[in-house]
Amino acid sequence: MKKIEAIIKPFKLDEVKDALTEIGITGMTISEVKGFGRQKGHTELYRGAEYVIDFIPKIKLEVIVPDESVEKVVEVIVNSAKTGRIGDGKIFILSVEDAVRIRTGERGQEAL
Repeated sequence: MKKIEAIIKPFKLDEVKDALTEIGITGMTISEVKGFGRQKGHTELYRGAEYVIDFIPKIKLEVIVPDESVEKVVEVIVNSAKTGRIGDGKIFILSVEDAVRIRTGERGQEAL
């Protein structure tokens, strides 16, 4: 099993969620996060005063999938989250040793 963590722009969440649902992904976790990469934030003007926004709002999407589904899920996330502009985000793929469904005690892929 693999854990796929995707950091995406907030306005792309519905598009990514719908695309993942279409390929059969039935569960995901979403967190509102803030951060920066190469963008390094930006400056804004408010009531004549300029200020720097260091951390940009993003969405962190987490999905656990069987090994054979990883490439398809990553492809779907890339295609649905991409705008072609800086700050589109990143995808991280991590190994998951085990999973347990609390309600039934199922383990491994059956717990997904």
